[in-house]
Amino acid sequence: MALNYKNTTLLFLVITGFLIFSLNAYKLNSYNKNISLKEINPTQFIESPKEQKQLSKNKTENLFDEFTKTKNNIKYKKTIVIVKKGETFSKILDNFNFENKKKFEIINSINKIFDLRGLNVNQKIIFLVNDKKIVKQIIFELDYKTNLIVDLDSNINVIKKELETFSEIESKEYLITNSLYSDGINNNIPNQILIKLIQLFSFDLDFQRDIRKDTQVSVSYEKIFTENENKYFFGDIQYARVTIKNNTLEYFKFLTDDGYIDYFNREGKNVKKSILKTPLDGAKLSSTYGMRKHPISGFNKMHKGIDFAAPQGTPVYAGGNGVIEMAGRNGGYGNYIRIRHNNEYKTAYAHLSGFKKGISKGVRVNQGEVIGYVGSTGRSTGPHLHYEIIYQNKQINPLTLKLPSGKILEGKELERFKKNHKLILANHLNNLFE
Repeated sequence: MALNYKNTTLLFLVITGFLIFSLNAYKLNSYNKNISLKEINPTQFIESPKEQKQLSKNKTENLFDEFTKTKNNIKYKKTIVIVKKGETFSKILDNFNFENKKKFEIINSINKIFDLRGLNVNQKIIFLVNDKKIVKQIIFELDYKTNLIVDLDSNINVIKKELETFSEIESKEYLITNSLYSDGINNNIPNQILIKLIQLFSFDLDFQRDIRKDTQVSVSYEKIFTENENKYFFGDIQYARVTIKNNTLEYFKFLTDDGYIDYFNREGKNVKKSILKTPLDGAKLSSTYGMRKHPISGFNKMHKGIDFAAPQGTPVYAGGNGVIEMAGRNGGYGNYIRIRHNNEYKTAYAHLSGFKKGISKGVRVNQGEVIGYVGSTGRSTGPHLHYEIIYQNKQINPLTLKLPSGKILEGKELERFKKNHKLILANHLNNLFE
């Protein structure tokens, strides 16, 4: 009897459970028929009010981030204007449909920081224009490291921005087969550097006559890169050497104690050598440059030099480094020497009693070296030196000539230079052979 009771109870529980399950399944099915999945809010499945509030906050932040990103990355049309000869900034603005009042406000704001009259031909100006064809920003590339930014987003705001730059040293070496310039171009040396190289050696070399085949040229220079730009620029020459047979001319860049960047040889002598205005000692100025009555002919004539009265045989010095272009008799000049100093300057010495041994055409001389002796040869009334400085084949007044003086480094400045030039040379050689 007990067994039957247990079996009856178990059967009752099974039937009851089945009925409950069937009823709930029916309710769930009816609910699903009356609701669309698109109407389901995810928060309905979060039991905690705190969790629901946090989810809502996260969704709001995500939407804000997307809006900010879109706003800050609006695609502007970039229009680049290259300034043409005779073109003004006002005329350039006319291409962008500014009202006259706005145009003058922009020009006046810019002129407070940068004089627009200083715009150069080929200068680049960038205009950023939005999709409504409204200019929002103007950028002037003043130089390789400075931009002038004109913000027109609300008020007119003009600032100068210094761009971050970094540099590396590039070194090249080549032999001349034709000319320093053309062979330099063939060896991928920048045009700007070749021009600086020619200027650097112009007081020591005449590039028309002195350069010979197989002359060796070695140079290192700065290559400057600007932040966020794909382009680069060239800075100063750091080291330069020209070797013609056994003659080597070599210069190093150096910042002097008085704040000037200049070039010196290993001994600390400046590349810039002044031409001597008085190429002899103890002389008395006897005749100046200009119109005068000639002491022999009696006619008024242009005196294209200056005369120094001095005893016969007084040593005459070379006015500067150069090459003897002429040494011999030259009409009324008598015994005459002309020295070519570079592509533009020459000096001439007349009425000499004689030449120093070894002085002849083609000989290289150094500033201050004795080249001859005071005399009275040619059309002369007495012992004196007639001295001329010739610039671009025209005599000029030596007394008013302004040429850079040749500085010679000394003391601690020389010590600093020697440490500096060793580092420059080491970097140059390392770049060449790495």
